[in-house]
Amino acid sequence: MNDLSALPRDFTWGVATAAYQIEGAVAEDGRAPSIWDTFSHTPGAVDNGDTGDVACDHYHRVPEDIGLIKELGAGAYRFSVAWPRVVPGGDGPVNKAGLDFYDRLVDGLLEAGITPFTTLYHWDLPQALQDRGGWTVRETAEHFAAYSGVVVDRLGDRVKDWATLNEPLCSAWIGHLEGRMAPGLTDLTAAVRASFHLHLGHGLAVREIRDRCPDARVGIVNNLSPVQAASESPADLAAAVRADGHINRWWLDPIHGRGYPQDMLDLYGVELPVRAGDMETIAAPLDWLGLNYYFRQIVTADDDGPVPLARQIPVPGARHTAMDWEVHSEGLEQLLLRLTEEYGARRIHVTENGSAYRDTVGPDGSVHDPERTRYLEEHLAACARAVAGGAPLAGYFAWSLLDNFEWAYGYDKRFGLVHVDYETQRRTVKSSGRRYAELIRAVSGDRSRAAD
Repeated sequence: MNDLSALPRDFTWGVATAAYQIEGAVAEDGRAPSIWDTFSHTPGAVDNGDTGDVACDHYHRVPEDIGLIKELGAGAYRFSVAWPRVVPGGDGPVNKAGLDFYDRLVDGLLEAGITPFTTLYHWDLPQALQDRGGWTVRETAEHFAAYSGVVVDRLGDRVKDWATLNEPLCSAWIGHLEGRMAPGLTDLTAAVRASFHLHLGHGLAVREIRDRCPDARVGIVNNLSPVQAASESPADLAAAVRADGHINRWWLDPIHGRGYPQDMLDLYGVELPVRAGDMETIAAPLDWLGLNYYFRQIVTADDDGPVPLARQIPVPGARHTAMDWEVHSEGLEQLLLRLTEEYGARRIHVTENGSAYRDTVGPDGSVHDPERTRYLEEHLAACARAVAGGAPLAGYFAWSLLDNFEWAYGYDKRFGLVHVDYETQRRTVKSSGRRYAELIRAVSGDRSRAAD
């Protein structure tokens, strides 16, 4: 049974996207290249040579896409602002046409009765700043705060819910250590310094937002995974502690005023470029925490990487998505309770949760995706169990509204509640999207229909 009765009637039901994954129009109306434009045009970097040049053409289809959000019954929309569309050089002149685009988007959402949740950074750093060192240098954090102020000055009279960063782990570890995301580096020192400057940029941006919009509700979005040792051996147990430090504690401890975990500082062996007052800035009080959850990690010891961390191993007999990620809804419940019990969270949003499958349009023009529907139901039930267990969960944003450019995986991996034909840009609501609408109506209205 997937009982959702513990979810409150005023629960925020949303969908989420990111600018580079859907907007397209990468060279229109003054937008400059981002590191993802550069990375996606690098031979071999992205599957099939795909790029975000057109993506879902959302830039030209905002009214249609707002209509889809409304059709799904979602009361909130989490989107990101493209920094190079607003401040093309990263610092310096502001591009009015870029701000005008987001102004129209926000107005359209509000007219449709949809609450905007705005993310200021979802990985699309202006290439001009990358050319000057990117997140490995302090100036980028300062420029990010200034850019955040520009956006809040324009939208803060209508947008009250703000996230500074999306998944800084991916920006730092995957982008600077593993090289599988922009900017494509494999340098431990660069990765650790980038992680610090991302945190600093977050803290500086929180200050800018609060100065300009005193009634703003400000948070940060982290992607987290429960970590479990593959065995009871001392080596695997120690690997699980390291993996938890790398994936979870490194990103949670500093923003909660605990500083960086000493065991991880010792492991990385990289001196952080901390100045007086920086850690207090990073730990600026927040109104909510954003949790992105996709899978747990079962790990064994691994000494082959740039630092001795851990290696994720497959789970025999488990269900998997098209990303080859294990389906494990219990992990979402565990993380929500951990944020509550260990970090004292007062308000949490599940800001991303979703699954990729190989969807096709049937002869009747519909898209049936029972695996995604089941995934959605199970993870919402995990949310309800966490609420019953005391987690202050206020909202859930399904990833994603649309099939889109899935970063280094290109267009093969489809996460959307809405199918996109990339040749024609035709949108088709999938059966999972219709089920999501049913669940929203059930929980928000007739509670007797909330259990499945």
